[in-house]
Amino acid sequence: MHNIKFADKNLVCQPDETLLQAFLRENIEIPNSCHQGSCQSCLMQSLDNPPPTSAQNGLKDSLQAQNYFLACLCRPEQSMTVALPDSSNDLFVAHVVKKEPLNSDIVRLVMQCQSDFAFFAGQFVNIQHPVSGVSRSYSIANVPKQDNQIEFHIRRLNNGYFSNWVHDDLTAGTELQISSAKGSCHYVPGKAQQPMLFIGTGSGLAPLYSIIQDALNQGHQGDIHLYHGSTVVDGLYLVQELRAMTVEFSNFHYHPCVSSELDTPDIRFGRANDVALQEISDLRNWRVYLCGHPEMVKQTKRSAYLNGASLKDIYADPFYVSQPNS
Repeated sequence: MHNIKFADKNLVCQPDETLLQAFLRENIEIPNSCHQGSCQSCLMQSLDNPPPTSAQNGLKDSLQAQNYFLACLCRPEQSMTVALPDSSNDLFVAHVVKKEPLNSDIVRLVMQCQSDFAFFAGQFVNIQHPVSGVSRSYSIANVPKQDNQIEFHIRRLNNGYFSNWVHDDLTAGTELQISSAKGSCHYVPGKAQQPMLFIGTGSGLAPLYSIIQDALNQGHQGDIHLYHGSTVVDGLYLVQELRAMTVEFSNFHYHPCVSSELDTPDIRFGRANDVALQEISDLRNWRVYLCGHPEMVKQTKRSAYLNGASLKDIYADPFYVSQPNS
């Protein structure tokens, strides 16, 4: 028998039952459906001790690395404190260290957390407006460092309340509240030879940039291809930094793409996802990361699967735009 803590409740899981069965026995409602580990609706996270590996069957390795598990498969081997996904309401105080333009529509925002802030490269946080309390989700664009600084690439949206405030009014020194890091779109070591494909549009480059740096810093040896797309050349950014990375790392390949300008040297013509899947048509045993417009992510995820990529190896981070003036 092992003690389980969930929110403000404590229960004992018997040796002959799964954690889900223990919850249902105690009339504690959590999402559930198939009870066989297929639907993954009973996904939970252990906040202290690691769950049994058998309770992680079928989960992406990035979720396994964060101690996520399926309650219907979990027969605890030790006491655990558990939570539903993204249920943490922890807020961290951070102040703006730097704000600088990356192109005409995107600024780099660097923030300094006042306490230890743990994250995986490629995860996102919610940043809260200090007056209205409105929050927006932004991907982290740097790798974890001991200085507890985090970087974001924030694109100005037409009539976007939050993004226009960041571009026009936010200044260095301003204190903001941010959530804990969330999301499963990040690098997990262990398959150093596996080729990886990254496709992003606009500021969707931010998490991909950090994941690629993280992979290279951890000694990833397989080929890494990045296709970053924009409508026009001016919409691309970090071009020089990415080209320099191709010189430093022979296994990193950078392919900037534009969809409405012809005859641009060293830049592919076409949508980044279309160009990528034309040039790399067989994705068997590849790991694929997608970030950008939701429709692009949805279509490319389907195409990557049809081209041989396993669903477990496709990591998608679509950008959902809030309603204007909200």
